[in-house]
Amino acid sequence: MEKMLAKKSLGQHFLADENIAKKIVDTFLVKNNKSATLEIGPGTGMLTKYFIDERDFDFYAVEFDERMVNFLKTKFPSLQKKIFFDDFLEMDLNKIECNSFNIIGNFPYNISSQIVFKILENKSRIPLMVGMFQKEVAQRITSVHGNKEYGILSVLVQSFYDCEYLFDVPAMSFLPPPKVTSAVICMRRKAEQKQIINEKLLRKMVKAAFGKRRKTLRNGLGELNLSPEIIARPVFSLRPEQLSVNEWIELSNQIAATTTIQN
Repeated sequence: MEKMLAKKSLGQHFLADENIAKKIVDTFLVKNNKSATLEIGPGTGMLTKYFIDERDFDFYAVEFDERMVNFLKTKFPSLQKKIFFDDFLEMDLNKIECNSFNIIGNFPYNISSQIVFKILENKSRIPLMVGMFQKEVAQRITSVHGNKEYGILSVLVQSFYDCEYLFDVPAMSFLPPPKVTSAVICMRRKAEQKQIINEKLLRKMVKAAFGKRRKTLRNGLGELNLSPEIIARPVFSLRPEQLSVNEWIELSNQIAATTTIQN
């Protein structure tokens, strides 16, 4: 079978460490609860092979590299109708004929944050994600307030998902080895979701404030044109990283209940 070489243009680094692959899959299966599963970017099939004979739940894969799609269909004939030649970021997720499905993957570094945002857009259908990211991105997703990594990703993801940093993966585990360390994390949708009155407002506030993270909220949220009465509140003397996720939600709810904000 033809040897597959990674394409730099697609951000490909193929996982080549069998122990790491099994550790990722074992971790996922413990958390999966027999739900349908979509693998993003299966590449050469290091994770895929563990799901091929799965009988307890439906398995799908989406791959943007046509070479890999053909390679995997040849290697795993049962994938013929289960693998989509598509870009996950553009993919119509209604192709997955299930009310909900979980996600697993070794995500391309260059689109990993965008993958997370698409998961958030479809959170009602995606209760669980176990995935590999560049360590820096993994830290940003899972970080708590007060840390330098805490930012837009942290607040927006943790508003809806409980996040767990699982383990690091060294560069030598890949072909070709990346110049950075990777990490595997888990995102599990919250069992009890705190009410968010206006999700668009929360996103707008978080992005505006962390875009000027060295400034206080009073300055960072200036573009929202909030009333002097609201701006005078003590919380606006804080910097964005000083507010916990719940405090961000509470603040956005207070503003949503008292102020009309243009989307």
